[in-house]
Amino acid sequence: MDPAQRTVRIEVRVSLKPGVMDAEAESVEKALGLLAISPTPVVQTARIYDLEFSGVTVEEARHLAQEAVDRLLANPVVHRVSMRAEPG
Repeated sequence: MDPAQRTVRIEVRVSLKPGVMDAEAESVEKALGLLAISPTPVVQTARIYDLEFSGVTVEEARHLAQEAVDRLLANPVVHRVSMRAEPG
């Protein structure tokens, strides 16, 4: 495959670190209890960003995704981040 045609998809998952208040998750847990869904599960929220890069290697795509995380997508004080690459 021509490298210029190659795409790499990076899934970036951003969630709150343990101990950081997750008001949305708390609301969902409360609502599940009110709906009598028992036992009520522990709920955590996360945002998932799918970044698709064209014409780069997997390593370059990881580097670009990390730059996006560092500069825009997450705050290292309150967020934890995981990334997964899928060559296209």
